[in-house]
Amino acid sequence: MPSRITLLLLGALTFVVPVPRVRAAEVVVVGDTQLKLVAEVVSGIRKTLRRSMSTYPPAEVKGHLLRVLEQERARLVIALGRDALSEAQALPSDIPVIYGFVLTPPAISRPNTTGVYMATPVREYAELIDKYLASIKSVAVVGSRDQLRVLDGSGPPRWDTYSVDSSVELVDTLKRLKHRDAILLLPNPALLTPAAMEETYLLSFRRGIPLLGVSEKQVRDGALLALVVDLSDLGRRIGEYASRVISGTPISELPPAPARHPELYLNTETARKMGIRIPEAVLRAAKGVYP
Repeated sequence: MPSRITLLLLGALTFVVPVPRVRAAEVVVVGDTQLKLVAEVVSGIRKTLRRSMSTYPPAEVKGHLLRVLEQERARLVIALGRDALSEAQALPSDIPVIYGFVLTPPAISRPNTTGVYMATPVREYAELIDKYLASIKSVAVVGSRDQLRVLDGSGPPRWDTYSVDSSVELVDTLKRLKHRDAILLLPNPALLTPAAMEETYLLSFRRGIPLLGVSEKQVRDGALLALVVDLSDLGRRIGEYASRVISGTPISELPPAPARHPELYLNTETARKMGIRIPEAVLRAAKGVYP
């Protein structure tokens, strides 16, 4: 029979045995929030996702994302970036996945998957040019075949498209272009290498054909303008998608879509050298102006 001291010790031990903490988040976000850009997207998600959510870096869930979802009792995954999406693609197909922080929609065979991408569609550039820059009428749109398929769905008839498969082919295509008022480069790091962009800027200024870029850096380097994703808005749209799916909307009714309200950047020195007048309304609307 245990002594009174033994019973007291056992009783004390029962109070120090840790009790597992039960977590419960309807949405699990996989993304490296140590990166400032990803943190901006997550902040935007929180503004429109009226559900509980937990955030994990991809390295922490690698190989056991399903177990994390079960522990969280989560109903949906938001995958931010290629590494996160790679983990999410291995999940059972009954778990909805929404991706973000990718340039264009990736080729995915997994059902129950959609997302919001960062590249600005050609129509956004066309609307801006038609409204404010009447001197630019014919534009050459250059990018990979997949980018043209996704981003050029509603470009004006006078905007010609050129499909290229390498940075060398991109430069050769630009050298052959004639009678164009501007060149729009679609975002593709494999094509827009530093060497290719250096050649492109030289061609642009030698011929007086402005570049319509895809990043703030390109505008700083000499492109006339760029429409750049607003990361907070990207997050808000992802949050809207997630809220609708959790509320019962089939993911098949939410096709991959771009972020809305891209931010405008302008280079007024490039405009001056090429004789392009930038209206005051455009200057006021710009997120950034480089003289």
